[in-house]
Amino acid sequence: MKDVKTLEHVTIRFAGDSGDGMQLTGNQFTQTTAFSQNDLSTFPDYPAEIRAPAGTLHGVSGFQIHFSSELIYTPGDNIDVLIAMNPAALKVNLNLLIHNATIIVNEDSFTSKNLKLAGFEKNPLDDGTLSAYQVIRVELNRLTLKALENIELSHKEKDRCKNFYALGMVYWLYQRDLDPTLYWIKTKFAKSPVLIEANTTALIGGRNFADSTQIFNTSYKIAKAKIEPGVYRNMTGNEALVLGMVTAGQKSGLNIFLASYPITPATEVLQFTSLHKNFGIRTLQAEDEISAIGIALGASFAGDIGMTVTSGPGLALKNEFLGLAVMTELPLVIFDIQRAGPSTGMPTKTEQADLWIAMHGRSSEAPLPIIAANGPVDCFNVAYEAIKIAVQFMTPVLVLSDLYIANGAEPWKIPNPDKLPEIKINLADKDDPYLPYERDEKSLARKWALPGTPNLEHRIGGLEKEDVTGNISYDAENHDKMVRLRAEKIQRVGDFVQEPTLHGDESGDVLVVSWGSTYGAVLTTVDFLRAKGEKVSFYHLRWINPLPKSLGKHIKKFKKILVPEVNLGQLIHIIRGKYLVDAVGFNKVKGLPLRIDELKAAILKLIEE
Repeated sequence: MKDVKTLEHVTIRFAGDSGDGMQLTGNQFTQTTAFSQNDLSTFPDYPAEIRAPAGTLHGVSGFQIHFSSELIYTPGDNIDVLIAMNPAALKVNLNLLIHNATIIVNEDSFTSKNLKLAGFEKNPLDDGTLSAYQVIRVELNRLTLKALENIELSHKEKDRCKNFYALGMVYWLYQRDLDPTLYWIKTKFAKSPVLIEANTTALIGGRNFADSTQIFNTSYKIAKAKIEPGVYRNMTGNEALVLGMVTAGQKSGLNIFLASYPITPATEVLQFTSLHKNFGIRTLQAEDEISAIGIALGASFAGDIGMTVTSGPGLALKNEFLGLAVMTELPLVIFDIQRAGPSTGMPTKTEQADLWIAMHGRSSEAPLPIIAANGPVDCFNVAYEAIKIAVQFMTPVLVLSDLYIANGAEPWKIPNPDKLPEIKINLADKDDPYLPYERDEKSLARKWALPGTPNLEHRIGGLEKEDVTGNISYDAENHDKMVRLRAEKIQRVGDFVQEPTLHGDESGDVLVVSWGSTYGAVLTTVDFLRAKGEKVSFYHLRWINPLPKSLGKHIKKFKKILVPEVNLGQLIHIIRGKYLVDAVGFNKVKGLPLRIDELKAAILKLIEE
């Protein structure tokens, strides 16, 4: 038995061609890690092309997982262990490795052809390129074929099992139980016993190979994380959005109607939602983005909670209908899963650059509430809260997520639905006097009148309405009043939602103001700097429109304001314009999440200036 060393946290990346099963391998390791009760965060990173040329740098697919015995908030900046299935996977990830990192390479794939495709002039396994790392050379193809020699599959089919052979080795390295993955294999390939036998044999073979050889000097143990007692499951951001909307539908007693057009990385939301018909959920794949939001708005008019989901280019197409939703004052929820753009951009890479189009993308004065998720698990809360506000205020609500959140996974403590906030529906009563644009005194919301109900007949559409009566009006004073009423209604959302909590002291050298998926990187960075004695605090925005009322108060108490974003600076313009403060941006638009080490350096530099 080798030495066993206890670690606090580890970051592993599985990398190979998009056909090597790296996402599947990473997901299985994630499930097993969750069963081991570590805290974890994942980052799938894959090419956009459906089938990029094998062995090339742009065909590399990766899955990163950061797991720990402590609470963690990001999938990690740098890699402790890289499983490289070919030279391209090694080259793409080489700059992310820590010093003395462990690299498990599939030696069989380091052929002259693959080395050339990856841009290596010499074999990096032999020329000293990897001298700073612990390199474990494994003949992965040969060993997998040897393990499966008595199974009746083609050479190609056996070769495809090498990801499970590699996974078995990593399971041994981190003392993982094989049973969850063995159960998954049995379920996944239930109709093909030979595939069950092949993948099971490969997984066990990899584990036994690592156990019986001297290939690793040490295996590692990560203790269970100290997390709240409860029932947990692993959940991605897109799954969490769906469960949030399903729960809100049940809580409100209304049906959910989601109409959408497929677009990366939002398509999964439509797919997951369609699995929940038993909860009164109805889904429709529309012929394009414009019709999708039109259908969703029509569903809201009819008395369902209308929803649509898209990504940046799709949101651009939906904006005219969003204006109609603002004018008709009907509840509607739009999920925007941001990706790198503009146009088709880099559809499998992340970005935070749809904030401006969310805020200002419509014609005329058409404000709407905007809420942003801070991580995969938070998507549940954000979806639920967005629906609550949409119904309560009779307004479209825009939810911002991004690819980093959508595909990332975290352990989610399943909440008690009885403890979730009530969702009140303000339906017009046919027996009461009805005026379509008569408003609630506090929220300024009009009542929801279901079509076909006697005594609730009223005009609907994009033409300006007369205040209270809803009659079509071209009166100048009335238009001015209605524009201001609609804007004031959105500002009053701030009176009904919880304000963010300031993380840190109420005054100091730097206040970091962030939104969306930068939450984990900023929180980790600020906690590290505060532990070193730096006077840094953190304020993360949940509702971006309206901005929280306490933000202005906090901004005035710090010497410097830093706004980190995965764009060229969008929130910072809003903050500068509203608070007249000389905030500083920290901006990266590389299709990747912010790095903690870079953010740390930016904050320290700001303190020193």
